[in-house]
Amino acid sequence: MTNALTRLLETKDAILADGATGTNLFNMGLQSGDAPELWNTDQPDKIRALYRGSVDAGSDLFLTNTFGGTAARLKLHDAHTRVAELNRIGAELAREVADAAGRPVVVAGSVGPTGEILEPVGSLTHAEAVEMFHEQAEALKEGGVDVLWLETISAPEEFRAAAEAFALADMPWCGTMSFDTAGRTMMGVTSADLAQLVETLPNPPIAFGANCGTGASDILRTVLGFVAQGTERPLISKGNAGIPKYVDGHIHYDGTPELMGRYAAMARDSGATIIGGCCGTMPAHLREMRKALDTEPRGARPSLEQITAVLGPFSSASDGTGDEAMPERRARRRRRA
Repeated sequence: MTNALTRLLETKDAILADGATGTNLFNMGLQSGDAPELWNTDQPDKIRALYRGSVDAGSDLFLTNTFGGTAARLKLHDAHTRVAELNRIGAELAREVADAAGRPVVVAGSVGPTGEILEPVGSLTHAEAVEMFHEQAEALKEGGVDVLWLETISAPEEFRAAAEAFALADMPWCGTMSFDTAGRTMMGVTSADLAQLVETLPNPPIAFGANCGTGASDILRTVLGFVAQGTERPLISKGNAGIPKYVDGHIHYDGTPELMGRYAAMARDSGATIIGGCCGTMPAHLREMRKALDTEPRGARPSLEQITAVLGPFSSASDGTGDEAMPERRARRRRRA
């Protein structure tokens, strides 16, 4: 399937994605607990400014302000009847900004987790999850997105449900999970698990990878985990701008623009093709990332030691794969022996 993203992948060595949505909107006045998606209709100029911030900083691809756009998430704000409206308008504003850029810029329709846990652990059925994701996908499609972008997923069941919904909408898509629990997602998925999962889907994503997590070093270790599986699909790395710290009553990410520039180049060298930022990543960070991708020559794939030397220590001893990540398994083996 030829689309705006595949065309860009054919012409660019590395694609710069966008940065944070929430961090930037909080700086514009969004209050904690408010639904960012409501700003698509209530504060459209600020959403345009959010999008333009990424484009002006050099992003080739940016996400719509629709992360919490499923009925399950919007229900928390009594807005579950507005799924079609809020997602469509969020996409239309993005299309407007991208089309005015004067160069190819891909609009990716952000789809976050439902916030519910699927059966058999939780109560949300597969069919209900597919229905919610399909409703959001159709609205983003109507609004003019080029590709759907599933992000910050923890459970394989939710990843599969979204993939099925995107097939119903007849839309290309990308998907990322958040490996924020000692190299695994909250539901225990490893980088190897995700690389294998995408190959079992009837409609696999154009690209897959990781977003958010626990910092620049950790996400590159996860990218190396994808590479180790031998995948030939483009890989995504959207890491946080450092580590969150509570400063003067609010969350601050300690990653400097210079650090994120170094991260971008190392992400490319590690094997990622689509490289962006997540929480804490501002236009100033993106500008340094753009500069690094444009000016630093491609290097050899970095070792774990090289990653930590440049970007700082990992947050956990293991990437979640292998026996070293599971001492309890080794203990059971010893008992059986």
